[in-house]
Amino acid sequence: MRKLVHWVHQSVDGFIEGPNGEFDWPHMGPELSAYSIELTGRADAFLYGRRVWGLMSHYWPRAEQVSQDPHNLAFAPVWRHTPKIVISRTLEHADHGARVVGRDLAAEITELKGRPGGDLLLTGGSGAAAALTRLGLVDEYQVVVHPVVLGGGTPVFPDRERLDLRLVGTRTFDGRSVLLRYQRAAG
Repeated sequence: MRKLVHWVHQSVDGFIEGPNGEFDWPHMGPELSAYSIELTGRADAFLYGRRVWGLMSHYWPRAEQVSQDPHNLAFAPVWRHTPKIVISRTLEHADHGARVVGRDLAAEITELKGRPGGDLLLTGGSGAAAALTRLGLVDEYQVVVHPVVLGGGTPVFPDRERLDLRLVGTRTFDGRSVLLRYQRAAG
């Protein structure tokens, strides 16, 4: 069975974007970039919530035209060639060959996880991650904590319900960021 991995960048105070939607603070140094490319290389599909999909589908098809950042240049072709799934109850279709799911999220994601292949990588966002967490479908949380305090914004875990996790790994990148890998605690 495939794993569903939630991959997200957060501030030290637990936000994925600032009070005004800012996402200009994550630093993709060479080590973090290499890990990100490795992680996406293990994925057979990228999953996005509707809002993150809007950002990704706007930027990545034209990334090489607007950026010379080494990470962007490495990831853009990976993004274009990897199947994409958008989790939404409101979208009817998505561009760039993406599939939209969400009418029966539990059944659709369970079916995807039951197929053979690599990981399903849910990137960023909190709404889709919260919905999948409530359904018990997220197998691993990979949270990269960046050295910034945003003072507010969108929390990584918007639900106020308790979620017991077990730390399965840590790693530092570029002397700046820390990866925290968690799985749901047993019981």
